Amino acid sequence: MSKYSFSPNEEMVEMKKITKKFGNFIANDAVDLEVYKGEIHALLGENGAGKSTLMNILYGLYTPTGGSIKIGGKEVKITSPKVAIEYGIGMVHQHFMLIPVFTVLENIMLGCESTVYGSFIDKETVRENLIKLSKEYGLDVDPDMVVADLSVGMQQRIEILKALYKGADVLILDEPTAVLTPQEIDSLIEIIKNLGKMGKSIIIITHKLKEILAVADRCTVIRTGKKIGVVNVSDTNEKELASMMVGREVEFKVKKEKYKPGKVSLEIRDLVVVDNREQEAVNKLNLQAYEGEILGIAGIDGNGQKELIEGVFGLTNIKSGEIKINGQPIQNENINSRQHVGLCLIPEDRHKHGLVLDFSIYENFILNDYKNPKFSKNSILNINNIKEFSKKMVEKFDIRLNHIEDRAAVLSGGNQQKIIIAREVTNNPNVLIAAQPTRGLDVGAIEFVHKALVDQRNKGKTVILVSYELDEIMSLSDRIAVIYEGEIVGIYKGSEVDEYRLGLLMSGGDK
Repeated sequence: MSKYSFSPNEEMVEMKKITKKFGNFIANDAVDLEVYKGEIHALLGENGAGKSTLMNILYGLYTPTGGSIKIGGKEVKITSPKVAIEYGIGMVHQHFMLIPVFTVLENIMLGCESTVYGSFIDKETVRENLIKLSKEYGLDVDPDMVVADLSVGMQQRIEILKALYKGADVLILDEPTAVLTPQEIDSLIEIIKNLGKMGKSIIIITHKLKEILAVADRCTVIRTGKKIGVVNVSDTNEKELASMMVGREVEFKVKKEKYKPGKVSLEIRDLVVVDNREQEAVNKLNLQAYEGEILGIAGIDGNGQKELIEGVFGLTNIKSGEIKINGQPIQNENINSRQHVGLCLIPEDRHKHGLVLDFSIYENFILNDYKNPKFSKNSILNINNIKEFSKKMVEKFDIRLNHIEDRAAVLSGGNQQKIIIAREVTNNPNVLIAAQPTRGLDVGAIEFVHKALVDQRNKGKTVILVSYELDEIMSLSDRIAVIYEGEIVGIYKGSEVDEYRLGLLMSGGDK
């Protein structure tokens, strides 16, 4: 007996034997996907499994090497996003496609402007239609608000509204909860369920198993480019989904030794850092972290986390304040000097600050340490030693690749992150800053990253974990500091608060 919350009698999307090759690499290997009218369908897989490629084919960003697509029972050729939209397919990307200085109305009108008298844009008709759509689907969007003044959750609603305005009956959501608070996630889940009840078909690309269980009707699992199976979500659990995704049993709870903090290793006093608009993004912030602890920093994106990390690590100059590592002031030192006293960083943007994508994999392993006598002499690199060292790192950290000489760009996000972690922890840090260390990673890669961070903590090191994922903050942190508008508004033991209290604090409430 079906437990679906929808009626599986009208197939909206049928992808048959979809194959996509990039040279000799097979990203999708004869993958099937069926999505029904009113269904909320999750697409689950490891990084590099092929799920995003499959959805990019459905949205017309890629052309399949083989296979067929039917929309509403009719075989179609989707050659571009414009064609996809004409067939009623919309996509909300993980990184929103909005212009901050424009209003909601202006953003939605882009590319689909209604005109009157031949050339003048008919804003009033668009506004009326937006208000009607917003009410119909419970989105509660004000068309005259400027996007820059809106929360991340509201900006996401605008992206959904934009797709609906263009006539989407099938909506693809790519990692839709990546930067939302728990309250915003709950609200989004209700919106998605409401869209399903009103006959829209939703495909969610996500690695968050809890959210699949909370919102989806069925889930298709892809591994290494192949379809592993389809499950009714009401008949499965996190453990089974994770096992299907990675092909082995996954540990969800990281084992930590008893919390025994040592001496203060990182001390920040009255720190002020300005952003690129010369506004004070970090405002007289004070913080202490101890040896043998993971100190989580929880906050909504844009509350000074980026500037705090850059100020501490030396990627940007601070305006005032003091930063000490083991009692030694470093606020006026360059990055090399800060690394010399044991400060290491797993950066938020692994492509911008973590790797040189056009360098080989072995070159990326020694970016911080290329002057080491083991790796160079008289400014000449010892390639054999570097490759030998890199091969040991690849084996130790289970980094999956074809050749050590390949460019870092060809690796999946999870394996790129493993290179950064391997490099940073091998440098024996006193203080390790991990900024969004699992962003965009699948459950298998997340398990690896979490174990690596806890291993550093268990060795008596200090780990500063900056993450928008409250599950991650709650499960890993010994203490949690909440940042709001550039200030620490509270510090709690991990056992003292739940994610909803943290969500309120992160929004400036419950002080």
